[in-house]
Parts: sequence; C-alpha cells; structure tokens
Amino acid sequence: MAPAAARPPAFASLAAALKDAGLAALVAFGCAAPMMGLRTVQGQGGLTLVPRFDTVAIAVAGVFVGRLLLHLWQHRRGAIRFNLPRVPGAGRAVGPAFAVLALVLPFIPGVGRYEVDLGILVLTYVMLGWGLNIVVGLAGLLDLGYVAFYAVGAYTYALSAQHLGFGLWQALPLSGLMAGIAGILLGFPVLRLRGDYLAIVTLAFGEIIRIVLLNWTSVTGGPNGLSGIPRPTLFGLNFSAGGGPGSFADFFGLEPAAIHRIIYLYYIILVLALATNWLTIRLRRMPVGRAWEAMREDEIACRSLGLNITMTKLTAFAIGATLAGLAGAFFATRQAFISPESFTFIESALIVAIVVLGGLGSQLGVAIAALVMIGGFEVFRDLDEFRMLVFGVVMVGIMVSRPRGLVGERMPTVVLRERKGIDAALVKEGAG
Repeated sequence: MAPAAARPPAFASLAAALKDAGLAALVAFGCAAPMMGLRTVQGQGGLTLVPRFDTVAIAVAGVFVGRLLLHLWQHRRGAIRFNLPRVPGAGRAVGPAFAVLALVLPFIPGVGRYEVDLGILVLTYVMLGWGLNIVVGLAGLLDLGYVAFYAVGAYTYALSAQHLGFGLWQALPLSGLMAGIAGILLGFPVLRLRGDYLAIVTLAFGEIIRIVLLNWTSVTGGPNGLSGIPRPTLFGLNFSAGGGPGSFADFFGLEPAAIHRIIYLYYIILVLALATNWLTIRLRRMPVGRAWEAMREDEIACRSLGLNITMTKLTAFAIGATLAGLAGAFFATRQAFISPESFTFIESALIVAIVVLGGLGSQLGVAIAALVMIGGFEVFRDLDEFRMLVFGVVMVGIMVSRPRGLVGERMPTVVLRERKGIDAALVKEGAG
C-alpha cells in the first residue's frame, strides 16, 4: 500500500468521509440506544422493558450512510449542484393561488373541522413567521426570544377581558401596543450587541418574560394560567353551539354547530395574516424598509452614510413585536386558556426555523415553510414515535440542499431599469 503522503486526494477524501461517518454513527448509537433501544410495555406484572436493537441498528446505519453520502455530495459539489428550476414570475402566481386557496378552504368538499383547525394553526405560525421576518430576515437581527412578545399580547388580552370587559376587537390594538413597548424595551439594551451576544440576550429576555408570568401569580395566575377568556363575537353575535337568542345560528336561521365558531376563527387569523403580509411589503418599499435591508448588508457602511442605526433597530424590534402581540391575542381567544407553558423557548426556536427554512427575507418562503413544518407533523402522525425522526431527516435534507432556504432568491426593492432577482449566494444574512 502506498504511504499516506502519496495517497491521491480522492482516497484521502474518502477516508476522511468514512471516519466522519463512523463518528456520526457512534454518536447516533449513544443517543438511540437508551431512547429507541428499550420500550416500556404494560404487562400483567407491571411495566416491562422490551429491547428493540434492530431499530437502533437501522437508525445507526441510516446515519452512517446519510453522513457518507453528504460528504461525497459536498466533495462533488462543484460538478453537481442542486438547484430548483427557476420559473420567471412564479412568485407572483403562487402567492395569489395560495391566498385564493386559503379563502375557500373551509368550503372545499371533504374539508372538516380537523382541516380547518390545522389551517388556523398554520396561519398563526405564518403570521408569527412574517413578523419575525422583519427582525431576522430584513433587519438581520437574530431574535431567539420572539415568543415573549407573543406571550405579552396573549396575557394583555386575557387580563383586559377579565378586568376591563374588553372583547377581542377592543383589546387587539392594546395587545399590539403592549407587545410593541416590550419590543422597544428589548431593543434599547441590545443596540450595541451583534451576532451570538445578541442571540443570547434575546433568549434571556424570552426566559425572563416566561419566569415573570410563572411567578407573578396574583396577576397572571402563575402556573395555573388564566381561563375563561371570552370568545370573539361577530357584531355582538356569539357562536354558541346550542344556539339560542343572540347567537349567530339564530340570527341567520342556521342549525347550531360548533364548526361556525371554528370557521369564524379561521377567517380572523386569515385576515390578520394577510394584513401582516401587506404591512410588511409596504414597509419594505418605504425608507425604513430599505434602511433595514441596508443595515443587514453592512451596518458599518450604514453608519458612515449617516443612517440612524438606533432608530432602525428599534423600529424593527417594535413592529415585529407588535405583530407577535396581535397573534398572541388571537391565540388567547382561540384557546380560551393560556399559561406560561404555551410560551417556551421551543416556540421561539420553531418560529426562527420557519423563517430560516423559508428563506430570510422571503414572504412566500416563510408561508411555505410554515405549511411544511406545521403540516409536516400531521403528515407523519401515523408513524407514532418515529415521526419526529423522519421529519428531522426531511428538514436536514432540505437545509443541506437549500442552505439559504426554500426561496432564497430576493427581488430588489429599488431598481433603475430592469427588475432582476438577486441570487441567495449574493445576499448577506446580517450579523445582528
């Protein structure tokens, strides 16, 4: 055998790939053996452990093969590169098509309460993703505590409804205002922070809000949360499942059904999401939106040109937080119960993942990513405990093949002659 120094580059690359794949498989074995290798089964004598080492072997082999293929693909990336086909004007056609489909979804034959409920959940995360996209995608500020503003909006509506007798439409502006103030309070301390330091502070802010909600029992109810939050009404008409005077079904002469309230909630969040999209697009074309994108590309250059970085960052935090507060108010009226357990870091991580997966700065990409991530959980529901594993593999595959998101290409806000798309590789993602 030739000495190591004389080995050709391809052989050395293959050896390195095999070594790395072996280490990845070893780590996978350490994680999978205790979690997947043993399963508790209820028997006559109590719980018994049933070994499932064949499942562990399949998982470890899958990690080894997947890691090896990834290395080989990256090695030949110069010759073989994955790119989705580009269709001119596709975004202008896909966006309205999604909007029309969303408008008629509750009335499509075969669509029931389950599908409408899932649509409400997807639209809620679409709205949250669009709100965070202002902070992360446009301004380039990594925010890992976005769920804190979501919680502020939800608790503002719940408390105003209980103590002031406000309905959803009265409390909605107040929820957005309080969340926006919280965004400004977060923005001031982090004006000089960038990158990882900014992410840590925003993460801490989200945890501070959750802990305050958990311990301020006299106001927030502590771990017991707040219940009895009023449902939304339509010009004073309630959506009682039993009907009766003053109900939606009685006023329109319909048979009382619980699906009426679900459809009404669906259209509320649809209107809020579309309003968020319209506002974001309008802001992006205004000077403040162009300032966000310029700051994301090069903050030092913006300072040298006299751009007010302080106001630019604060407006991004405030507007993004306001939109999260509106979504939080809707969440509270939909659930009729809220607690600190609904606003954990996992929620923030999920919203950030939606923005990154869709493509930073892309409105259509965020909507598609929310549909994939939220709806994807339901697609793999029949796989029981393996659905998270399969879903994770799919997410890894997407991010490996599309590292800048599903819709990484961006359209310039201002053009001189011809509007041309900017490839994702030419767009910076900001350093916070």
